[in-house]
Amino acid sequence: MTTANTVNTAVDPAELGTMVLLAWTGDPAEGHDTPYLVAYSLGDGTGGGEAARAAAATMIEELGLTTGDVLQDRTREGTFPVQLLIQAGQAVLTMPHMNAQCPAPEEWLAAAEERGTVHFMIAARPWPEARPGTALSEEVLKSFLGDEAVLADTAHVLLPVSRLRG
Repeated sequence: MTTANTVNTAVDPAELGTMVLLAWTGDPAEGHDTPYLVAYSLGDGTGGGEAARAAAATMIEELGLTTGDVLQDRTREGTFPVQLLIQAGQAVLTMPHMNAQCPAPEEWLAAAEERGTVHFMIAARPWPEARPGTALSEEVLKSFLGDEAVLADTAHVLLPVSRLRG
């Protein structure tokens, strides 16, 4: 579930459309157990896919991020408007323009717990085929997030994991 935040911004949430959050890990059998989390638009905003892409690119810029193959480390002290909380098997993301949560697979939760960080991505390019509640095969995931053009329009951030203290 996603809700919009009210912030002073050039990003029009109506142009972004539905923002979705998806958690997965690499293949541990291949020694690749990084926990990934991606936020993307379905491209169903008022102006369609191109308007959603422009709004997402503006959002990335307003967060002080760049797109491409650079992983920006936000695990050190300092303020960053994107926060990740893991609670009750859910990845809970808070950032300007959206608050979202998604169920996380057990292997993702274990990897995030062990590492204390998550590789977070914000895709500027809409992904209308990846609707919530629809199962995604590994091939579909790889075809979108492994596409060089998609990666060139994606911000990559290393986020620290927060947990509620009990």
